[in-house]
Amino acid sequence: MTKNNINPYLIPQINSTAVNKSAPANKEIENAKEFQELLDQNISEKSSVKENLEFSGHALRRMKQRNLTMDNDEYLKLKDGIEKLKNKGGQDSLIVTNKAAYIVDVANNKVVTAMDKEDMSENVFTKIDSTLFIN
Repeated sequence: MTKNNINPYLIPQINSTAVNKSAPANKEIENAKEFQELLDQNISEKSSVKENLEFSGHALRRMKQRNLTMDNDEYLKLKDGIEKLKNKGGQDSLIVTNKAAYIVDVANNKVVTAMDKEDMSENVFTKIDSTLFIN
């Protein structure tokens, strides 16, 4: 055989190679779709999470007894603190600010109890898994 005469039986079929290479591409597309579905589900779950900070009846009574006021700055510190604790896996946490200390239920965005800084030194904090200090 000369160079000009090419034996077609010795050359691999291009179509069979293309079919074999398309299988992984289809799998990648399928995986991308599954990932997108999970991502969309996660986003919708997060958007349905409570955005507002809640106060238990106990926390409200303690704040009144201890003359603690909640201004906008303190409120935003607590909200931001809870978000940080969520990202770190906190569940029942102590948040300490310049004004007070708060025990919070992170998953429910709820302040469970509150005390001023002076009362902190006399208390033992139990059943908390994390602490956050905010200035």
